[in-house]
Amino acid sequence: LYSSAASDVYKRQTPRNSLELWENMKMSDKGKCGNSGPGYAKNPEYRITLKPAGKNVRVEVGDKVIVESENALLMLEQNHQAVCYFPQSEVRMEHFQRTDHVTHCPFKGDASYWSLTVAGRELENIMWSYETPCDEVAAIKEYVAFYRTRLDNWYEDGELIIGSAQN
Repeated sequence: LYSSAASDVYKRQTPRNSLELWENMKMSDKGKCGNSGPGYAKNPEYRITLKPAGKNVRVEVGDKVIVESENALLMLEQNHQAVCYFPQSEVRMEHFQRTDHVTHCPFKGDASYWSLTVAGRELENIMWSYETPCDEVAAIKEYVAFYRTRLDNWYEDGELIIGSAQN
């Protein structure tokens, strides 16, 4: 998942996006929607690429599956590690509480955060979403991401990639 080439472009249908919607989003890359990330004006060569993760990805905390999805997107951003974004509709949101924490990225917009409470543990601000993303990354609207290193187990196509699970 995290070693894939950055040249692929997200052009696959997901439950939220059709190919037609993706083509409309590509037009927004040219600044036609009016919500272009301000960072691009100063750094027009900055690149963020989105593509389908292409795998079943399952995330666990304790003995709870927090999300399992075949519709995740992989964000490859210049000068950053790859980040996996999941459709929010596939996340077990009953375990999350929105917080007041907000961060700003000049290329993606304002991120809102949620804390996770499960199995007597609270993981503060572990999940975020760009609810009104900049045009250039409009495909991540209604998607969320996690701080991977704070999760217990991360599986891709059934194989443990990160975590404490044994066997």
